[in-house]
Amino acid sequence: MSQVMRVLSSLISIYMMILFFRIILTWFSWLGQGALYNMLARITDPYLNWFRRFPLRVGFLDLSPIAAIAVLSLVNRVFAILASTGTITVGLILALVLQMLWGAVSFLLGFLIIVFVLRFIAHLARFNIYNPFWRIVDAIHQPVSYKINRVLFKDRIITFTNSCLVSIAGLAAAYVILRLLVVFISRALLRLPV
Repeated sequence: MSQVMRVLSSLISIYMMILFFRIILTWFSWLGQGALYNMLARITDPYLNWFRRFPLRVGFLDLSPIAAIAVLSLVNRVFAILASTGTITVGLILALVLQMLWGAVSFLLGFLIIVFVLRFIAHLARFNIYNPFWRIVDAIHQPVSYKINRVLFKDRIITFTNSCLVSIAGLAAAYVILRLLVVFISRALLRLPV
């Protein structure tokens, strides 16, 4: 039984690497849609398309690949635990699901912090924000910044600098608080007797 679980865990790890490589290739459209790209698409798109049915878009940003990798990671961890211990509890599965969700949320928070820091640096350095890269950064930055400022400042108008700094601090605080909460809840779930 444990040997089968190890093999399944290894196959899932390989599939995750293929999926990750396929996702990275979509960022580089200048590579074209060659034979390697088409082969990877045939292998990975049926799985990715299942997640694309859910509302996992923020503007033009598609978060379905993150969800797809998170689910594979969860299944891989379950198989790895079964291979090493031979047993699994409900509390452990719930803790793994919580950690999977936290992985996706922490990635998103980290990504947003990076976007806000980049936009803040561009503002201070007075970069030309009209090139395509900064348009993408602004497309991510503006709706999130608006929501954060709307919650914190209601109808008051604040400067762009203050908006960036408050947003960065708010996202970083959310990251730390949520991380501590996930650790606390995970430990409680692992103590469940079932």
